[in-house]
Amino acid sequence: MRGKLVVGNWKMNGGLRQNDALLGDLRAGWTAPPGRQLAVCVPYPYLWQAQAALSGSAIAWGAQSVSEHAVGAFTGEVSAAMVAEFGCRYAIVGHSERRALFGEADAAVAAKAVAALAAGVTPIVCVGETLGEREAGATETVVLRQLDAVIAAVGQQLAALVVAYEPVWAIGTGRTASPEQAQDVHRLLRTRLSAADKGAADVLLLYGGSVKAANAKSLFGCPDIDGGLIGGASLKADEFLAIAGA
Repeated sequence: MRGKLVVGNWKMNGGLRQNDALLGDLRAGWTAPPGRQLAVCVPYPYLWQAQAALSGSAIAWGAQSVSEHAVGAFTGEVSAAMVAEFGCRYAIVGHSERRALFGEADAAVAAKAVAALAAGVTPIVCVGETLGEREAGATETVVLRQLDAVIAAVGQQLAALVVAYEPVWAIGTGRTASPEQAQDVHRLLRTRLSAADKGAADVLLLYGGSVKAANAKSLFGCPDIDGGLIGGASLKADEFLAIAGA
């Protein structure tokens, strides 16, 4: 039986003092019910702080991206092996903001997933369509193209992934896919993963896109939604814990 996972994506937010307070509140407030996992993905400079605050707790931590390269003359890049040294369990790859703002193509996202796996870090692979693509009826084409690039690259390690569906039109906009809309895409992704590798049928599928405590229960109750990738709401301990408890 699949478990549940809720991951906070701090994006480019944080500071030493507020991080201490947030991480402390999360550690104190998370009771870790059976089968449920909680994690936070923080900016690179704060990985040491997350490691120090959360070591020995039931909360995991991770990075928001990794380089597709293992080592070399790539100024400004951070390798998966580097974040692994800070105890990172997860690394987000292919977030819509990375794709849109930094030009990460499907092939680069797939290479990042491979690099994370090679370092023993679980990649949270993000897929999703823009509003224009949804209105054009291209949702299926877009998300499967993005997923297929990763499937082809990781091969027999497919079952080690986490996949997050994040409709771009619902990220930070206050708009949320209905449970029915989200479930339709999650079912599509699970079908594709299962067809590629029977062992990948139980890959955790997360939903991301303006998830709040008020709508988390209806989204997480869908049969193919195993949790969430949470943005702004993960910066407020009470809200984030309420979402995780849904």
